[in-house]
Amino acid sequence: MLADDSYSATSTNVELACIPDDTTGLERIMLAAQGDLQRLLSSYFGHPIFIELIYAHCSSRLTPASLENPITQSRQVHLVCASCTVCIATSTVTITSPQCERLFLDEKFPIGQTFRRLNRTPKFSLLNVETKAINGKRELRRTYRLETEGFVAEILEVFPDRDMFVRGEAWLMERRANLDTTCTIATDTKPEWLSVRKGNVVH
Repeated sequence: MLADDSYSATSTNVELACIPDDTTGLERIMLAAQGDLQRLLSSYFGHPIFIELIYAHCSSRLTPASLENPITQSRQVHLVCASCTVCIATSTVTITSPQCERLFLDEKFPIGQTFRRLNRTPKFSLLNVETKAINGKRELRRTYRLETEGFVAEILEVFPDRDMFVRGEAWLMERRANLDTTCTIATDTKPEWLSVRKGNVVH
């Protein structure tokens, strides 16, 4: 187990094993998040974090969720702050409780908020942590499991640029400015097939 979270009447201790040597304190906090990543990112950036659903593929729901008839869903969401994607989460969820089925599939609460609505602290297991260089950016990835009675989620989270945990608001505003510039260029560029030539003038 890569994460050990222990406490007593007088102390609390969180140990993370097998993480990159250059992991910062703030990254350690995010790696240890237990269903409250959206809340932590909002606190860090000082902006709301929105969930953008990319896809959700659910098994049949012919009968209510139970141990005998579990319902599974594979899904991917983007956590978006100020129009910038700050995390990509791909998960497999297994539901064996009608209450969890209602909250997650009918009322559409995300995974973390489902645990909050249940008023339960999930069991947290950190399965893997790694870094990758992708297109000149340093990604941080973690795979982990959150589980409580009736609801289990195994999640891969990708933070697309570790610089976000160094530069914070400046990184966010720079990324947003780049997005705005890209959108402006795309809007101003007129496709050739729309051009109508009259004499020597292109309209």
